[in-house]
Amino acid sequence: MTRRELDIAALYRQYGALVRRRVRRFFSDEEADDVLQEVFTRVLTSQGSFRGESSPATWLYQVTTRHCLNRLRDRARRDELWVERGAVYWSQPVASADQEARARLAQAWRGLDEQLVTIGVYYHLDGLTHERIAELVGCSRRTVGNRLTELAERTRGAK
Repeated sequence: MTRRELDIAALYRQYGALVRRRVRRFFSDEEADDVLQEVFTRVLTSQGSFRGESSPATWLYQVTTRHCLNRLRDRARRDELWVERGAVYWSQPVASADQEARARLAQAWRGLDEQLVTIGVYYHLDGLTHERIAELVGCSRRTVGNRLTELAERTRGAK
């Protein structure tokens, strides 16, 4: 499928369920349908960014992940996700009563750049391999490892 061959309706029929499952990693069932619509609206307006170098599924996965992360950032929901999913990111879950730890986690999340957050989500939340993350983010496997080390170091004080 090349840039000119993108058929958004066909993409929706074929990959809509995949995109919705991806959205569900970030948002509740109540929000998932709205976010799914937003993703395909984004696809409609940015279909020129599909260069045909990867499969449409890979491209949609990336578009969906970026959209979800941006939506979280825009709504300041990242802080909530950090606390809700803290046990996934850290070996020691944050007790709900530990407000100081919550505040440190929220501060750490806000200070991270987009690539670091994306790599962290792909690795810790999605369980993807370094190789797959490198492919999705467009960097080397070594860079993924270095960024994950950086993530651990930068957030170590937030535990």
